[in-house]
Amino acid sequence: MSEPASISSGIADRYATAIFEISKESSSLTKLEKNLTDLAAALDDSAELRDLIQSPVVPRAEQGAAIAAVGKKMKLVPELQNGLNLMAQKRRLFVLPQLVAQLSARIAEDKGEVTAEVTSAKALTKTQSEKLAKTLKARVGKDVKISATVDESLIGGLVVKVGSKMIDTSIASRLNSLQNAMKEVG
Repeated sequence: MSEPASISSGIADRYATAIFEISKESSSLTKLEKNLTDLAAALDDSAELRDLIQSPVVPRAEQGAAIAAVGKKMKLVPELQNGLNLMAQKRRLFVLPQLVAQLSARIAEDKGEVTAEVTSAKALTKTQSEKLAKTLKARVGKDVKISATVDESLIGGLVVKVGSKMIDTSIASRLNSLQNAMKEVG
């Protein structure tokens, strides 16, 4: 991990820890989880919001007012809203995407869930997704939440990442293995 990325991750970790602990004490983790889903969607959809949190030329007061307005409109829990306000005061809003990811991971861990990142050549059906989650649950011993993406270059099969483990059953991977084996022979 590069130095700036690790610094951002460390900053996000401290805020995530504080927001998570306060939310857990006030029994608002369920609402916080929904807020994080909405906030992640807003970050994905809005270039203006991404520019606001990343721009060093936007004054603190303007950043703070904007993030307060976003929080009010999205009906964020007070713990998250206060954390975002503090981040705006300290010019730390640039770590918001990492904060959302770390808070989501902490909530999932608290609920005994693990997220599996699944990449497939075609979109998984609901039945396939449920069957995969059930199979992975039997393998890892925790409830599995599927985060699915599509990559047509895989040709077929799946690439599944659960924590530090990766299972690659894609046809593209098998073709690459076969190609490497043929290079060694010839």
